Amino acid sequence: MGESSEESKFLNEFYIPGYVLSPKEPFESDRDVPDCPVLVFINSKSGGQLGGNLLLTYRSVLNEKQVFDVGEETPDTTLRRIYLNLEKLKAEGKAYAKKIQERLRIIVAGGDGTAGWLLGVVCDLKLSHSPPIATVPLGTGNNLPFAFGWGKKNPGTDRQSVLSFLKQVKEAREMKIDNWHILMRMKAPKEGACDPIAPLELPHSLHAFHRVSASDELNKEGCHTFRGGFWNYFSMGMDAQISYAFHSERKQHPEKFKNQLVNQSTYAKLGCTQGWFFASLFHPSSRNIAQLAKVKIMKKHGEWLDLEIPSSIRSIVCLNLPSFSGGLNPWGTPNSKKTHDRDLTPPFVDDGHLEVVGFRDAWHGLVLFAPKGHGTRLAQAHRILFEFHKGGADHTFMRIDGEPWKQPLPVDDDTVVIEISHLGQVNMLATHDCHSKSIHDPMPPRTHNNDDHNSDEDDAVLDEEQRKFGAAETFRMLDDLDISRVS
Repeated sequence: MGESSEESKFLNEFYIPGYVLSPKEPFESDRDVPDCPVLVFINSKSGGQLGGNLLLTYRSVLNEKQVFDVGEETPDTTLRRIYLNLEKLKAEGKAYAKKIQERLRIIVAGGDGTAGWLLGVVCDLKLSHSPPIATVPLGTGNNLPFAFGWGKKNPGTDRQSVLSFLKQVKEAREMKIDNWHILMRMKAPKEGACDPIAPLELPHSLHAFHRVSASDELNKEGCHTFRGGFWNYFSMGMDAQISYAFHSERKQHPEKFKNQLVNQSTYAKLGCTQGWFFASLFHPSSRNIAQLAKVKIMKKHGEWLDLEIPSSIRSIVCLNLPSFSGGLNPWGTPNSKKTHDRDLTPPFVDDGHLEVVGFRDAWHGLVLFAPKGHGTRLAQAHRILFEFHKGGADHTFMRIDGEPWKQPLPVDDDTVVIEISHLGQVNMLATHDCHSKSIHDPMPPRTHNNDDHNSDEDDAVLDEEQRKFGAAETFRMLDDLDISRVS
């Protein structure tokens, strides 16, 4: 069925000519500069058949060369090629290319893992004007899309659904989002492969340093140092254990996990079978966070403080977005008394702070479904340090943006260290249904005193190699990224 003239005019607002995308494409006479030129990145393996169907639809309504399958070419390779070509065209005096670059927006369709990967790539490229990003929910949890108003249900893949989404992208507003660097150091095993470290299966967003010189302060003889980044959360304890059980089951039987509602139902059942509704009976106190780790936070630059964790807390979440486990908000909005007495604020996504929340068990987690429900608010900080020493447990479970792993804990006098620090920001696109709040919104509540999260001195601690976590050469996408890794 052919396009109507009105539809054709609408689609021209997003169309990018082939020669702008690649120097190998023949020159086309310049059209009117599109109001909202878009690059579309789709994980065709996400959402069962939905990713593949969506790829075909986008390629049918736009220039197929501006729609990319991340499984065919990695986003960092694609974006580097396009931006190098844009710079070449601008140097040749092509004003059209300059305006395309200024107005460019990105659409990424996949689970939270795919979206986080693309955000990391854009962050690593350090562009003079970072293109804002819209996220299409194709995963199970879809926390990133939900946090910025794009919903959490898998979208339609037909032509009309795609046109409707493009209209939203054009009308969306730009919004900053913090991103976070995470560093983990653990003793190197005496036996087993070096990378990956058997039997440890780390998520794709946390990968080892390679070829670190002996003089590098991040290197420590006899240890493996890992680093990565996240946009939504780092968590440890019961939620990560349930997630790990879910992903292990899905990895073994992927044919049973092709429906979003079935996936969510299975996730809920695992919460029961893992014993977290009766954690005091099934999980000894040695599994509680206070017994597993010493936790330190930094609210003022250069000043570490011990964070006291209640003895009953079995799960801890370091949260950047007001969306966790499919759209729940563990922090909530502190009332004026707590704001004054404990120096707490609402969860802004661009204030350089993480919200640290604790949970006792699954029953405690259910309070998030109640109006104004929230977990145990522990702290807000721009830097967090976990130190694990020999104790009553030989392992725990951890999770970064929906990707869980089973983490061995020290069995001798060794220490496992995890440090989280503010890294930078990228631009997101938000709809009118956006759940995230910016510190720059009109009349925000007061912020932390004496705290400048953009301190050049603090950022200087991170060298160039440490900063990279999306486009780094050490990064590799798993073949089943969103089939077995994304919550």
